[in-house]
Amino acid sequence: MSTLLHVATRKGLFTYASTGVEWDVQSASFIGDPVSAVLQDPRDETLYAALNLGHFGCKLRRSEDGGESWTECAVPTYDAAEGEDAPALKLIWCLEAGGVDQPGRLWAGTIPGGLFVSDDRGDSWKLVRSLWDRPERANWFGGGYDEPGIHSIVVDPRDRDRLIVGVSCGGVWVSNDGGDSWECTTEGMYAEYMPPDRRNDPSIQDPHRLVHCPTMPDVLWVQHHNGVFRSTDGGRTWGEITAIEPSKFGFAVGVHPLEPMTAWFVPGVKDECRIPVDGSLAVARTRDGGQSFDVLRRGLPQHHAYDLVYRHALDVAADGDHLAIGSTTGNLWLTSNQGDRWEALSSTLPPIYAVRFA
Repeated sequence: MSTLLHVATRKGLFTYASTGVEWDVQSASFIGDPVSAVLQDPRDETLYAALNLGHFGCKLRRSEDGGESWTECAVPTYDAAEGEDAPALKLIWCLEAGGVDQPGRLWAGTIPGGLFVSDDRGDSWKLVRSLWDRPERANWFGGGYDEPGIHSIVVDPRDRDRLIVGVSCGGVWVSNDGGDSWECTTEGMYAEYMPPDRRNDPSIQDPHRLVHCPTMPDVLWVQHHNGVFRSTDGGRTWGEITAIEPSKFGFAVGVHPLEPMTAWFVPGVKDECRIPVDGSLAVARTRDGGQSFDVLRRGLPQHHAYDLVYRHALDVAADGDHLAIGSTTGNLWLTSNQGDRWEALSSTLPPIYAVRFA
């Protein structure tokens, strides 16, 4: 199983280490600063942390000693169009490693909707203009944020040049040539928040989170603003999952690394509320591709619980048994049995933006 858990919060990055019996805080970095994304590169174990420092802008840090010391990297920057000011980077929303045979390659998804690539471990970044310049981008708009953003980047482990990204609100985009060209693939998704004639418009869909099964990458799961969707053909088409309880709304989704039919969600009340249904926190798990769900509550607060789990605040470890979820109220839970029982690691952390096993 994974032995490290990185927890990115509004007030710092906390790393928990497993002794095999319990989990303890191993290190704390950037205390007081919002950490928007974290990545421990599986190729060389380098740790990356993205910071959102308000008036001081977005920052990116790299550590080669497990977080004991940090080096400042470059951050993505936008080019100015002729006669216009360059867009400002508002948030580094996700970080992902490139292919196993691409040492140094990193991908970053940002607000306001740019996909960036680095081939030198973050020392420099290049905007992927083939996606930025798509005419459909004019239709993109913000969901929870004022501007659109790329929050999910999937690199196919069989083919480093096959990329799939999720955009809020801008749909799912697929590239088969390393980002040189793109296709919006949302057939089967729908947008209840749009007028009826634009309900199925691909470029305004709002996938909240996109993940794939690492051992069967053609199976992908999406928690969308209007429901849960699954693809078995590499994201070309999507089928709605209607059996999920107690709600089809949520932000986070995780998939078992070995069993593509098994996935987890954290349902909630949508739009203005964004709290657990009936103030009772639950995790929904399917083991049959969405035909049925177990509603998992053991160890989670069941009364007056107002924990929201953001899209990156659920993660599944490599063994498929350990999961972690973190909430906006600073609660952090871990399970070692696929969610049958949860244990609280902390109830005093700052609001949690992301959790990630390493």
